[in-house]
Amino acid sequence: MKIPPGIVSPMINVLYRLWCSTLHIVQTGREGPDRLDAEGRLLMFALFHDELFTLMHVRRGLRLVTVVSRSRDGEYLARLLHSMGLKTARGSSSRGGFSALRVMLRLMRRERRHGVITVDGPIGPRHIVKQGAISLAFRVPALLVPVRLFPGRAAVFRSWDRFQLPLPFSRVDIVFGSPYAVSAADFKGGEPERERLELQRRLNELRPPDTDRPAARPAAPVEG
Repeated sequence: MKIPPGIVSPMINVLYRLWCSTLHIVQTGREGPDRLDAEGRLLMFALFHDELFTLMHVRRGLRLVTVVSRSRDGEYLARLLHSMGLKTARGSSSRGGFSALRVMLRLMRRERRHGVITVDGPIGPRHIVKQGAISLAFRVPALLVPVRLFPGRAAVFRSWDRFQLPLPFSRVDIVFGSPYAVSAADFKGGEPERERLELQRRLNELRPPDTDRPAARPAAPVEG
């Protein structure tokens, strides 16, 4: 028997908060997005799917909206995010994706919420930027903010994205890149690929402050 999402999600919320409270989270470059938020500028946070776990824990006063799939698992996640004060636009690349982006666009404009998009989701290829975040940032308009999350030690799932679950009491570096605007000349001039490659470059170049620190040391792989 499957437990209803309305019962499971509050339990997951408590577990998530407890889990994140054990992590040593170090943020770099956060002052830029916070300053722009205070000025009333809208932002589109762009990150990779496998690095998403810790981001919602550090949102503080930021009003956010993100895309969540229409699957049953997506229903659990949506209720969890709602309990944390976020809003969701339901859909995916195969099920209502364009509708979800329209909802996200409306919420960002009307409610002055910042967007969060995993640029290689929902099915990959892993760490390859797609056009969705760029197109939405241009239309809102919003400034793109590349974000990378680097766990010092993580359980790595055997999923398409090799999702990283930071282990309790480990360090997680969250690095915010410089916010920037999508080039209207490229986007309207028929060269959106330049903007995709620019976001790809900015994400790839983000590193933890201690660049000599090795990448996440995986624990035993987890089936996913």
